[in-house]
Amino acid sequence: MKFLVTGAAGFIGMNVCQRLLDAGHDVVGLDNLNTYYIPELKQHRLGKLLPHTQFRFVKLDLADREGMAQLFKEGQFQRVIHLAAQAGVRYSIEAPFEYADSNLIGMLTILEGCRQNKVEHLVYASSSSVYGMNSKVPFSESDQVDQPVSLYAASKKANELMAHSYSHLYNIPTTGLRFFTVYGPGGRPDMAPWLFTEAILNDKPIKVFNHGKMMRDFTYIDDIVEGVIRIQDIIPSKQREGQEAEKKAPYSIYNIGNNQPIQLSEFIEAIESACGKPAKKIYMDMQPGDVPKTYADTAQLEAAVGYKPATTIQDGMAKFVAWYNEFQSELKDQKA
Repeated sequence: MKFLVTGAAGFIGMNVCQRLLDAGHDVVGLDNLNTYYIPELKQHRLGKLLPHTQFRFVKLDLADREGMAQLFKEGQFQRVIHLAAQAGVRYSIEAPFEYADSNLIGMLTILEGCRQNKVEHLVYASSSSVYGMNSKVPFSESDQVDQPVSLYAASKKANELMAHSYSHLYNIPTTGLRFFTVYGPGGRPDMAPWLFTEAILNDKPIKVFNHGKMMRDFTYIDDIVEGVIRIQDIIPSKQREGQEAEKKAPYSIYNIGNNQPIQLSEFIEAIESACGKPAKKIYMDMQPGDVPKTYADTAQLEAAVGYKPATTIQDGMAKFVAWYNEFQSELKDQKA
């Protein structure tokens, strides 16, 4: 099949492209290669994809309406996996318009491309951040998600609403995936695994927010990708709720998480073990936009694809730290 994967130089995007290519599909990977974090990491990821003869890279901004329309027209993609976005809860407080361009206008160009070119399934990235201040755990897809605590979270909830409207109006099958704290080799430098590993290895203190009393449903990258690959084959269709009821739109939402949240202190212990040295800790209050706990109910994902993430934080962080050391050596060699 022919796929468009957006965010191809991103953490999840690169790994999804790799899996699709390994399965023999044709993949067009899109990314604007922005400078939100070090460009060397994006080039490192792209370097794993470019040798594939069935891969083509397109540097393009999602907000470029004409460019996106032309890409869809020429590509005639059967399926689209839309993972590109301006990421980061905290950065959305500093640069809100970046999120409007990438996450709102960008989602609209994707939806329009799917509508105009009869794409058979759009799978797109949402986020566990949509659950906001929900106190009921674990977070279920049926929960109300009307209290976002960051613009990033609001933009992801908006993506779900936009997708539903297009599914309803134009019968476009769409599936949103609420990712829960993804980590692993190749992960982003603005995320805790990288920040803590870098600090510990360089004998610098780490900032422990909410005095370590936060819980996160850390999900290893391979588990996330397995869920994405399986779910893109599960195409939603219109369904009748009852004989007289209006047809439901071909629209689905799934959590992808580990279903086993751990305390920040246990997470730090796993990094310390992988690094072979203790962390110096500075305890701080909660940051604006953060939530105290994330916890995924993954029953719907398990029912749909027969899969449940299971990588432990100890195994996952050992693999991340090993990759981090290799990547830093690679950077030094490039600069030498």
